[in-house]
Amino acid sequence: MAETDKAPPNSAAKVERATLYVVSTPIGNLRDITLRAIDVLSAVDLVAAEDTRHSRKLFGEYGVRTPMISFHDFNKERQAPKIIKELQSGKAVALISDAGTPGISDPGFYLIREAIRTGIRVQAIPGPTALIPALILSGLPVHRFVFEGFPPPKKGRRRFFEALAGEERTIILYESPHRLQRTLADLLSACGDRNVAIARELTKKFEEILRGRLSELIKSVESRPLKGEIVLVVEGKQKKDKEKA
Repeated sequence: MAETDKAPPNSAAKVERATLYVVSTPIGNLRDITLRAIDVLSAVDLVAAEDTRHSRKLFGEYGVRTPMISFHDFNKERQAPKIIKELQSGKAVALISDAGTPGISDPGFYLIREAIRTGIRVQAIPGPTALIPALILSGLPVHRFVFEGFPPPKKGRRRFFEALAGEERTIILYESPHRLQRTLADLLSACGDRNVAIARELTKKFEEILRGRLSELIKSVESRPLKGEIVLVVEGKQKKDKEKA
């Protein structure tokens, strides 16, 4: 049998000292985690989790016993220096969010930036994220798209939507259920009656994709308010829209 450098499929991941691992975790279905992510979470010295109570369910599912500390929007400035100190002492640390890939519309960006600034090695362990499945399932063009995160809840909101009006690429937004109806109305006002998809509870039991014109989905949401995690995928400005402008 020829020799090969390829590791056997059940070999555990080796982690490097003084390295921050940015680990993607499931957005709903716990089976969506990668084998490499489980290996890394088990091998590091410490895990910085957005909500340790939430992450314990995932850890319990896969037998991960690594100590956790909390790292979220309300303590990031206090916790980041502590985590950097652990990394500088030679420890391997994993960063996880409540769901998906850290750094995308969550406080993970703050720690990643601080680690890079202080010369700490950062490595990504890729995996689930909500925006790509929503884009694929939307039925809208996928060859060019832009991710805009959460719309501003108050200050700068009008300018935010006015700027999107001229965007020719497919637009992806995150939104909370209680602001969804308002956001759909603001999109209609700023961008016109475009095609849109609402992706709700992706990978979970009640996953649902609603597709149609903004005016249609506004009526649908009015009659049946939606719950859960929501991704909006909005059609970009079309040629006919430019001719009307």
